[in-house]
Amino acid sequence: MSQWRRGAHGERGWTLIELLVVVSLITILAGIAVANYRSAVVSAQEAVLKENLFRMRDAIDQYYADKGRYPPSLDVLVEDGYLRRIPDDPITKSATTWEAVPAEFDVTNPSVEPGIFDVKSGSDRVSLGGTPYNEW
Repeated sequence: MSQWRRGAHGERGWTLIELLVVVSLITILAGIAVANYRSAVVSAQEAVLKENLFRMRDAIDQYYADKGRYPPSLDVLVEDGYLRRIPDDPITKSATTWEAVPAEFDVTNPSVEPGIFDVKSGSDRVSLGGTPYNEW
């Protein structure tokens, strides 16, 4: 007898149970693939965020080293050539949502405005590691 099942008219084919098992397996594998894809996208966005924060913080430090004061805004970093442009926050997908952290007032030099000491993401979302993006 052959491995294939034969119907009433000698036809070969799949049973409904076999088809349901195959469709179920394909659905499960597709679900796993979609979850892995989404996780990879978020991981890539987090890597870009870390790099953008590093570059902007480095530009702020270079500005301070050159001028002896912190920049009054992120736009000044672009105007003075420390950055080509303000990068987009990959989480909020906007260059205008960065949160500037002001420097502390310098009592030894009261005529100088504090400026921007640090920059953080304006997102209220939480990273894959469980920390909010605006705390990085």
